[in-house]
Amino acid sequence: MQKMLRNILTSKVYEAAIETPLEKATALSLRLENEIYLKREDLQPVFSFKIRGAYNKIAHLSTVEKTRGVIAASAGNHAQGVAFAAQKLGLKALIVMPVTTPQIKVDAVKARGAEVMLHGDNYSEAAQYCAEITAQRKMTYIHPFDDELVIAGQGTVADELLRQRAGKMDAVYVPVGGGGLIAGIACYLKALCPAIKIIGVEPLDSATMWHALHAGKPVELKSVGIFADGVAVKKAGLLTFKLCNSYVDEIIRVSTDEICSAIKLIYEATRSIVEPAGALAVAGIKRHVEETGIKHQTLVAINSGANMNFERLRYVAERTQIGEQLESIFAVTIPEKPGALRHLCSEVLGDINITEFSYRLALRTSAQIFVGIELGGKNARREFSKKLAAAGYENRDLTDNDLAKTHLRYMIGGRSAQASNEKLYRFWFPERSGALSRFLADMGANWNISLFHYRSSGGEFGRVLIGLELPDKESRRLNNFLKRLGYSYQEVSADPAYQLFL
Repeated sequence: MQKMLRNILTSKVYEAAIETPLEKATALSLRLENEIYLKREDLQPVFSFKIRGAYNKIAHLSTVEKTRGVIAASAGNHAQGVAFAAQKLGLKALIVMPVTTPQIKVDAVKARGAEVMLHGDNYSEAAQYCAEITAQRKMTYIHPFDDELVIAGQGTVADELLRQRAGKMDAVYVPVGGGGLIAGIACYLKALCPAIKIIGVEPLDSATMWHALHAGKPVELKSVGIFADGVAVKKAGLLTFKLCNSYVDEIIRVSTDEICSAIKLIYEATRSIVEPAGALAVAGIKRHVEETGIKHQTLVAINSGANMNFERLRYVAERTQIGEQLESIFAVTIPEKPGALRHLCSEVLGDINITEFSYRLALRTSAQIFVGIELGGKNARREFSKKLAAAGYENRDLTDNDLAKTHLRYMIGGRSAQASNEKLYRFWFPERSGALSRFLADMGANWNISLFHYRSSGGEFGRVLIGLELPDKESRRLNNFLKRLGYSYQEVSADPAYQLFL
């Protein structure tokens, strides 16, 4: 701790970074009955805290190391931090980025004078290629998080917090990917104000540090969620794990819907739009307050970055209603007879505001209705389900069903009497030219596609739902084909939303 404290206090970040403001979120404070403050790292020159660690590391390099030039692998924020620092210090910089990196981020790195090489469909593939290039060119590698000087640079956020917030702070909530930011903040605050709780926040589908702390060592996840791409790291750093294991009090995990809701809450408080990873801390505060009932405490959220693609806002807006528990989704079974729809709407739904209503004739005996309603909270959903059951309607709550929210609600057509031996798969395609065409060209020659849905969400990966007419004897051949193809996928033939509607 003492060594890290010294590194933080002697860091050189302010040759490039700025001291960002700590702002009170008044409306959010009233809503959650706690004093909520936002540390605005989204206002840095590269719109992310990453400039702190990158610059501090590069500024401390030896003359020989600087002469070799610097190299890094990144899908966005670290890349911009390294490029900015290299430009400021007059050094050559090379950044290896995944092919799926949005053009806006590639252009931002090039604008800082760095050379960009595109390789692989994700950060892991880019990092592996970066290691090869580093060895070939003898350049100086700048790690995005597992480095003492990088961690120290990020830790200067905590130094600012203590100067800006003279009164008490009960807890600081920090987004967690590889762990560099929270490790630096935790070391500094626990050294000077050990009573302050340090709480990390991770997405449910990429909780790298949570798994590491529970396992007692860094573990590599088989896959990570891609929505909050700024924290999509498969394995925590060894150094960051040790520091987090010693000084972090708790890790909270949040859903995609909760992250989307937090983006909206931050927009309402600041009129700025943060990236999904940048909204993690606010999502964590909201969940923590709801689960524990804490009141009248001072809680600080680190808004870590704002490198958001404009095209992703549609997806965020659609998921926000559920994330704020303002919309619920149900599947309701009604008898297939005249007047059944009218009775459901007038007698059962009554004055409840309907946000979505989908129906298509499938059977002559019963019908499945896909309905969205303005009804939030698990207790309210349970009571509504009981109300439907009491009125004689079988129903299923699909509010937490990702297949229903991502694909099914946008599809038309319903069941098909023609489809036979159908298997349903979800795929995550790299969002780059030719990826979808390549898949269809390979797949179409082997098996009949009976269902297909794709909708761009503006991220690095596209989400695709595919139904295949697959004879039993073909299962092994399909599995071998999918492994060779290399895309992430999941069979969802048993999902209740598919069984009910498709």
